[in-house]
Amino acid sequence: MDIRRLATPEEWTARGAENLPGVIGIVFEKVEPTEVIARVAIRKALMAPNGYLHAGAVVTLADTCCGYGTVAALPEGAKGFTTIELKSNFFGSAWEGTLVCVARPLHQGRSTQVWDAVVTPEGGGKPIAQFRCTQMVLWPKA
Repeated sequence: MDIRRLATPEEWTARGAENLPGVIGIVFEKVEPTEVIARVAIRKALMAPNGYLHAGAVVTLADTCCGYGTVAALPEGAKGFTTIELKSNFFGSAWEGTLVCVARPLHQGRSTQVWDAVVTPEGGGKPIAQFRCTQMVLWPKA
């Protein structure tokens, strides 16, 4: 199945159900080449032993949103992508409720894409994290 042809947020959510996005509990609301929105419910499994939200859970949410956006925006003929760089800045944490991630592209070229994502608590408030990644577009070998 060509995952670029997935039409609904439910199909995108189901695509990752048996992989890390599903383990984390990511649910997509929107997946388009210019914007991805997803949520994840905060629960004990996403917390670090120190009682704070685990940074890896936040990065997984943001990275997955950017990755799905990259797939949705792949140029015709590309066979996929791989992440070549990612960075996160953390500004806070959350202990309950739901996290919301909004990802948007800064650059969508033939060989690379650069995406930014902001993770906030549902209902507003200050961002928990700002994320940026660079994706390398993969092409079939001639």
